[in-house]
Amino acid sequence: MRVHLCAVGRLRAGPERDLIDDYVQRFDRTGRALGLGPLSLHEVEDRKGGGMAAEAVLLERALPSGALLITLDERGTLISSPQFADRLAGWRDAGRQDAAFVIGGADGIDPGLRSRADFSLSFGKMVWPHMLARVMLTEQLYRAASILAGAPYHRA
Repeated sequence: MRVHLCAVGRLRAGPERDLIDDYVQRFDRTGRALGLGPLSLHEVEDRKGGGMAAEAVLLERALPSGALLITLDERGTLISSPQFADRLAGWRDAGRQDAAFVIGGADGIDPGLRSRADFSLSFGKMVWPHMLARVMLTEQLYRAASILAGAPYHRA
């Protein structure tokens, strides 16, 4: 199952970029044998300032056709890392070809796009900066792959 991270905003060089690149590489290496990956990043930017609605249009264009849509949203479901790994494996085992994780802009994800989500994931009640949310998601994807592979990275 191919994994896509679709996000509003461009990630520039810096510590967040370095972390994301590292976790993407780790996920791709670990996930390959598990039928997970590659992980690709799709960045969109609303240069005209159209807000959430305009961002939603750009995000929808970035989504692969038929992809499972997972939004990151503070109103979403809180799950543990092992539960997240189980979800990924379940989607893969159900024959899903693509899973797309969507991170909205500063105002969040347009309600219309959010309502179409197959699953909404929360990293807690707090709102996280979008660049940190990307780091956290890529780390959790790698952690999920390592859990499924039986690697010692996750010690719970």
